[in-house]
Order: sequence, then C-alpha cells, then structure tokens
Amino acid sequence: MILPFLALAAAQPPAMPSTPPPMPPLSTQAPARRPPAPAPAPAAPAASPEEARLRSCAALVRTAPERAVETANAWLADRGGLPARQCLGLAYVALQRWPAAAAVYEQAARDADAAGSAERAGLWVQAGNARLAAGEGPRALQAFDAALAAPDLMPELRGEVHLDRARAQVALGHADIARQDIDRALQLVPADPFAWYLSAALARRESNLARAGTDIARARQLAPGDPDILLLAGTIAGQAGNMGEAERLYRQIVAASPDSEAGRAASASLATMREVEVPAPAPAAPTPAPSAPPHRTAHPE
Repeated sequence: MILPFLALAAAQPPAMPSTPPPMPPLSTQAPARRPPAPAPAPAAPAASPEEARLRSCAALVRTAPERAVETANAWLADRGGLPARQCLGLAYVALQRWPAAAAVYEQAARDADAAGSAERAGLWVQAGNARLAAGEGPRALQAFDAALAAPDLMPELRGEVHLDRARAQVALGHADIARQDIDRALQLVPADPFAWYLSAALARRESNLARAGTDIARARQLAPGDPDILLLAGTIAGQAGNMGEAERLYRQIVAASPDSEAGRAASASLATMREVEVPAPAPAAPTPAPSAPPHRTAHPE
C-alpha cells in the first residue's frame, strides 16, 4: 500500500493587520485527543521496497528538494509509477512550483483511478490545492470535483474537500456557493475547528457578524489556543464594537505566539488601536492681543 501524502497547504499573501483574509489558507491543526489503547498494537508490517523508497525520497524533499526532483524523475524513468509521481509532487510543492506540482498530482490521480486505487481522491485533493496556490481557481474546482466523485471517498475527507472547494469559490467571487460548501462541510466534519473558522470568516465577509461571532466561538471551543482562530475572533469582536475583548485577544496572541504570522498581525493591530486611542493635541489657545498702555494724564508743570 502506498503511503498517502495529504498535507499540502495553499499559499496566500499575508493579511493586513487586524483584517485576516475572508477565506484563510489551511493551517496546521492540533491532533484530536485519542483514548489510550487497551492493549499494545501489533507490530506494523515491514515496508515494501516501494514504500521504503518513497519514504527515502520524502526525507530528501525536506533537506534537498532540487535533488528530490532529480531522484523522482529518475525513478519515473525506471517505471516508478505512482509512488515516484507522489515523490515528484512533494518536491515541487517544497519548491513552491505549484503548476508543476498540480500537473504531477493530476497524472498520479488519473493513474490511481485507472488502477482503481483508493488514493485517487487524496491525489485529486492535492492537485486542487496546488492549482489554488497557483491562482488557478477553475482548475482547482475541477480537481476538487473529481475528488468528490471518487466512489471510495471517506466522509471526513469529503468534508475537507468541501472546505477546499469553498476556498476556490471565494477566490472566484462565488461567496454564495462557498456558503453551501461550508455548510455541507460542517455537517460532515463538525469537530473540525478549521471548518468553523472558515465559516466565521465567510460570515464576516457577508457582514453577518452574528453568525461570525457564533461560529468563531465554536472554533475557539475546539481549538482554544490556535493563534489564527484567536486573531479572527479579535477582529470580529472589534467589528462588533467590543474593543476591550479585541484588545484582550490580540494581547493573548502576542504573548503566546509573538513570532507567528498571527502574532505579528495582532501586534500591528494593537499598535493601530493605540494610535486611534491617542487623543489629538488640543488646539493652541489664541494669543491675546497686547493690552493698550494705560492712559497717561498730563501733569501740569
């Protein structure tokens, strides 16, 4: 079985201070809490030669992606097939060569589909995210739709695909369709804080601050310390007129994650708030006109 690689995130330009993008990029999520196993798990079977080679290539991607491109292409020439394409796609992603990565993943997805492999859906998702990172919204939608059409797509991944599809729809200016995708995702992955985060961001874009506040509160319940979620919560609070809560949240982000993008944005927002709060200097009082000299009475000599 080939190891799936489903960690591709779309790149977007940084947001302006206190104004995160309406549909932010995927961010790292905290792993879900798992109950302890009642008994030790059986030892994993030994990796196949292809799996071992793919792992080695993936390790090379992390340290020398240009060399990984050469390695993967040589592997493809040696009939490496699907795992070689996966490695090549990973290398292009590491180099942020998004169109090339998308093309590789699309071909890998077609190969997986022809072989009836369950990996086809995940590969279409990776292709779609690469197209989205490249600014190719229509082609991203095509890839996400191909993933949704896969007969073996699990409900959790289906929910994540709807979130990606919503991001593509917003990029194309179709906020109404994006709302449909997000609401469907909330049904499929209600425990995913990122789904509620995106829903709050879209509600904010739609000027629906009531829903934005409700949805970001749910995201905070699921991921209390996530700086991106806290940043959006602060922005929504500020737009709702609760400047005290916005300032508290921004300070919490700066204290916990000062070097993150969210930390820097929160710091800039705090500086902006301080500028707004500084009262303008009072106008100088008008200079009084010099008083007339006292009337002098002539004295007779």
